Amino acid sequence: MVAYIGDIAEQVPCISQNVINKAVDHMFKENTRIQGIVVVNKEIPVSLITRTHFYQTIGTLYGYNVFMERSVNLIINKEPLTVDYFQSITEVSKLAMERKDEERYDYVIVTKDHKYHGIVSIESLLLKLVQVQVEFASYLNPLTSLPGNHIIEEKIKEIIQQESYSILYFDLDQFKAYNDTYGFKKGDNLLQATAELLKNIFVQEGYFLGHIGGDDFIAILSHYDYISICHKIMGEFDELVKQFYSPNHLLQRYVISENRQGTIEKIELVSLSIAIVTNQNRSFETVEELGEYAAIVKKRCKKVVGSCYLINLEQGDGSCASLTPR
Repeated sequence: MVAYIGDIAEQVPCISQNVINKAVDHMFKENTRIQGIVVVNKEIPVSLITRTHFYQTIGTLYGYNVFMERSVNLIINKEPLTVDYFQSITEVSKLAMERKDEERYDYVIVTKDHKYHGIVSIESLLLKLVQVQVEFASYLNPLTSLPGNHIIEEKIKEIIQQESYSILYFDLDQFKAYNDTYGFKKGDNLLQATAELLKNIFVQEGYFLGHIGGDDFIAILSHYDYISICHKIMGEFDELVKQFYSPNHLLQRYVISENRQGTIEKIELVSLSIAIVTNQNRSFETVEELGEYAAIVKKRCKKVVGSCYLINLEQGDGSCASLTPR
């Protein structure tokens, strides 16, 4: 999902720096809908004349006589907000609202290849921003408000083109037994707490974090420095999960529940598996190829009892580490 500011740009008249104010007056009277005119120099926007500022200046006691036969350079805004076609709607909205009070509702000038492309009014910008936010919200996981599969797939497509990356898949082991024992409400609370733990580690540092669904999460790094992060996460998770069990279950370190084959047995407490896929020794051409490889890593990682992480699969490259069982 991409929303570029250039996609909603409109055309308004543009003039050269040599035009006199009488011509600007005529253009505003002929085009009553427009609220500004862009001043360009060889197709490059250099300033903006707003209707409000123009008539406030011309309307002073001697303004008409002083300015009408003179160049527009005398009354232009020499530092209008100018953005590139491919900047995001969200980013431009923030920049627009950070302007001085008297300029906050001026047109935003849009360039493409450094040349004038069009303008965006604040009304159009805010309407599009609401639309983008509604659309974005539809792609978020409703339980954790983290990006869901649509955004995750787009992010993976983007990252596999980069020089270096690490993708961390998180899976809560024995989560079904927890749900069966404590109920779905408590299970949802555990997932939300896990999401907050991961947000504190990844989102606050500017890394991508997504919620694949159920008890599966994903984080994407643009480097290979993940070992210390994994140990921090496992340590904090193993402390966190204690809050969600009764003293008796914590003492015996298991619950009595039905396994996936329908047999009643002792099942370990919830732990965290972290399957890590990097491009250190191999590359991935597609999201599907990476996903198939990651599924194998995750399957092997989940065979380890207790919280652990597993890195890749290749001979000499795969490694596994776990914390001391509770």
